[in-house]
Amino acid sequence: MSRETWTVILVLGGIVAVATLAGAVVLAVKVLRTRKLLGELGAGGKVAFYGALVYTVLPVDLLPDPIYLDDMGILAGALLYLTRLVHQRRAARAGSVDRRPGADAQPLPPRGRDRTGTRR
Repeated sequence: MSRETWTVILVLGGIVAVATLAGAVVLAVKVLRTRKLLGELGAGGKVAFYGALVYTVLPVDLLPDPIYLDDMGILAGALLYLTRLVHQRRAARAGSVDRRPGADAQPLPPRGRDRTGTRR
């Protein structure tokens, strides 16, 4: 291959490396912002949080370090899991009590089907 071809390949490789690094940093910052919620997310949330951060920082990876796609995948997976946990906790907390203004904080009636399969 010619020298110009190698130059193009190296420049494109550098651009891809910088873009994946930027993506990994953005995901890491988003995961770090969920740290304040760790107290209410339980052990699974803590394992996902710290596991993703440790995997990102440690030099042992599935792919070599200039390629941050595996780090991005781990961080994105942890972020999705933590987001789902937060939504479940908030729904569980808010779903049992009617929080409309003027409501007397009475439990909401059950929804869905009862044991016989009829709708309520």
